[in-house]
Amino acid sequence: MRHDGSVTRPSQPVTDPLSLAALDTERHVASGGWDQPPRLFALVSTADLVAREPQLAAGLSVSDQIDGALTAIEQEDLPESESIENLLGRIAWPDTVLGCAIVVERLVVPPEAERDLPKDRDAAVSALAAHPDRRDVRLLAAVTRDGRSICLLRQREHDSDDRVATGSDIAPGLVAALRSTFTD
Repeated sequence: MRHDGSVTRPSQPVTDPLSLAALDTERHVASGGWDQPPRLFALVSTADLVAREPQLAAGLSVSDQIDGALTAIEQEDLPESESIENLLGRIAWPDTVLGCAIVVERLVVPPEAERDLPKDRDAAVSALAAHPDRRDVRLLAAVTRDGRSICLLRQREHDSDDRVATGSDIAPGLVAALRSTFTD
């Protein structure tokens, strides 16, 4: 992502199943606007899902029909948790789930804004939220059982599908927490 918030678009079309599922999921969440709670998705084999639910075949897009395509299934009614890491620490997936994705909204401030914050957590959050250089972002992190990952980042001030940043190292802690949901 460039400093102006624009994104360099790849010259090749996206064909990787994990990337396609992540992009589709991020767009789905973005259609609901901002100020959403965290949302968790299981990623399952589209081919297996259609084999179990044949009526879904009529709604498949071209990208849903590529080899290894993944479908995101939202996990509703998430339990209350004091942090995303604690929530993910309590999640375990059945073998039919090939990956997972989480979408969270965050405030991002320049590093100097974090200096001299009040010791009280609520006061510190309020100070950061009021900072004039704060940026609201939506982050999607997705992983697969075999270790692949992708992250997408959308800024509220550049809220457009063609301005979503993509990378594998945008949120390493969140990626690690998602990967831990696949360990025994």
